Amino acid sequence: MRKFLLGTLGLVSMAAPAFAADLPVKAPPVYVPPMYNWSGFYIGADGGWGRSNNCWDFFAAGGGVLPAGCFDKSGGIVGGQIGYRWQQPNNHFVLGVEAQGDWANLNRTQISAFDPALTFSNKMDALGLFTAQIGWAIDNWLWYFKGGAAVTNNTLTVSSTLGGVGLASAGSTRWGGSVGTGFEYGFSPGWSVGVEYDHLMMNAQDFAVPIAAPVIGGSIGRVTQNVDIATVRVNYRFNWGGGGSLFPSY
Repeated sequence: MRKFLLGTLGLVSMAAPAFAADLPVKAPPVYVPPMYNWSGFYIGADGGWGRSNNCWDFFAAGGGVLPAGCFDKSGGIVGGQIGYRWQQPNNHFVLGVEAQGDWANLNRTQISAFDPALTFSNKMDALGLFTAQIGWAIDNWLWYFKGGAAVTNNTLTVSSTLGGVGLASAGSTRWGGSVGTGFEYGFSPGWSVGVEYDHLMMNAQDFAVPIAAPVIGGSIGRVTQNVDIATVRVNYRFNWGGGGSLFPSY
């Protein structure tokens, strides 16, 4: 009996390593890189094209409205932006706020539609946007909408068509609203590049036209303005507010 037990124990001890070798080995966990995160403060530069549509009307001293015509002016814009975005980890929604300021070179001169003796000029040399954003991110791609307040700086001039003598001039800072949309791509941990379109709806503005002319003598003029801008943007995100990375460390 003793020999039988010893033999059984010997067989068990010999078979144990082989049995253990046949047991399934638990694989190490698969590394899943963290999703790119757009949270943090950012600052950047932008540049592109802008178009401003202006319509002139005059309220004649004797009553009535005299439309002087509408005309577009277009040109280049360049400037920068600063903002903050917040994205909860592993969530696609992105919220943000941004302030943008640009120098512009949009000007146009046109002869009045109702009085060819008068020439109207309108120049826009600056604009600003103060907006909130809501976006949808898929990893390092971001599509967003924005909306808020807009401001433009304009110079309005009325001059004589013959000889170009200035008859009236007024500088104006005009406020209104804006809506826009854009796409942005994060190509490194802090850098991103994108394109954006914005439409600005500016409030109408009245101004005095002290012209001693039979048609609009002593009248009040009104200018309405809509602006469209398309820009390319480059941003650097400081990541002060947290966020992920395209190149995680292992």
